[in-house]
Amino acid sequence: MKRSFWVLHAVVLAFVFSNQSVLRAQEPAPAPEKGSVIFIHPDGAGVSAWAAARLLTVGPDGILNWDRLDHMGLYRGHMKNSMGATSHGGGTSHAFGVKVHWDSYGMDGTEPLTSLSGKPHSILVEAQEAGFATALVNTGHLAEPGTGVFAASAPARSAVDEITKQIIEGGTDIILSGGEILLLPQGVQGKFFFPGIRRDSLNLIERAEELGYAVVYSRDELMALPPDTEKVLGVFAAAHTFSDRSEEVLQERELSLYAHWAPSVAEMTEAALGFLKASGRPFLLVVEEEGSDNFANQNNALGSLTALARADEAFGVALDFVEANPETLLITTADSDAGGLEVYPIRDADPLVAEKPLPVTTRNGGALDGRNGTGTPPFMSKPDQFGETWPFGIAWASFDDNLGGMVAKAHGLNAHLLPKNVDNTDIYRMMYATLFGVWFR
Repeated sequence: MKRSFWVLHAVVLAFVFSNQSVLRAQEPAPAPEKGSVIFIHPDGAGVSAWAAARLLTVGPDGILNWDRLDHMGLYRGHMKNSMGATSHGGGTSHAFGVKVHWDSYGMDGTEPLTSLSGKPHSILVEAQEAGFATALVNTGHLAEPGTGVFAASAPARSAVDEITKQIIEGGTDIILSGGEILLLPQGVQGKFFFPGIRRDSLNLIERAEELGYAVVYSRDELMALPPDTEKVLGVFAAAHTFSDRSEEVLQERELSLYAHWAPSVAEMTEAALGFLKASGRPFLLVVEEEGSDNFANQNNALGSLTALARADEAFGVALDFVEANPETLLITTADSDAGGLEVYPIRDADPLVAEKPLPVTTRNGGALDGRNGTGTPPFMSKPDQFGETWPFGIAWASFDDNLGGMVAKAHGLNAHLLPKNVDNTDIYRMMYATLFGVWFR
């Protein structure tokens, strides 16, 4: 009898707790808080790239601004038909929240695309329709997909005439980038001494002015704008604001890494946030440092690490803004590991090593860079906690965008929602949850 009682008791308790678990599982999760979103995409920057940037800028024990973001998850960047992302395919997944063909620019290959929310356009367009202020910032040209796919859709990445037309006419409030030649008709001379390449005879600079944009061409002109300017088009270079060539080519042509007159990504981010804040509306700001990808695709270590240092300054600007405006989510990731950059440690503290050229390759034949390219002395870290500086090189796996070690990070409003394992479509989920208060499972 006692045995039967205890069996029955156990069954009842199991039933009660089981039903309580079911009830708890069915209870709706608290709705995300609504606010503004800053998405920063340091293109091509895997974890190893950030490790190298840390050594060079703050030392092995130092803290980057990127390190300060509170929440982190491992990023999975595979596409619908490829284990590795492209910039345009990965950007499309961020902007639409769905897996797509790797060769997609705001579409699924050449097919129209429906976003995770059910809308036939990106999260930026949906935000515009809902009354949000919007901004795009890119150190590359206007059609670079890390930002471009948020405002344009085309059957091919090469369709730059159509892409730039959509971006200019799409209603984004603040647009800051390079790419003047993409905005001018063939034969029309630009501010940066190169003629336009448009084949449709449209002058999109003039069109932007007709639409009410204040058009600026330099850091000084951008900074001189009234803080309450509502629509800004910054055009800061003929193509990119940087020269994405190898160290050797840049030295031969006496070219700098970045155009001295163009605002940095941090300066563009700060300006955009000022204009967006002045609008009095919640906003979506999408920022891309393109140099971290393009320099890595050229296996230019100095260019890559310079680009990442500049991107880290933009994180500092964004973190300061979130601190002052806590109703803002800051989220970041990279959709690929450009070049397969790895730190090549040199285990010798002899000061003479710092001036000795590195081997041209590693033992397995991988390309190896020093501070000024192939066959040059190593980089030197900033001091560690013991005051020591250390030499290191940069080894490369390829010239391509690789599926490497990428992470997503978040800070501020709703940052706790970032999963530990982050699919590329989760970037959209995080942004949508903050803009619209809805989390898509």
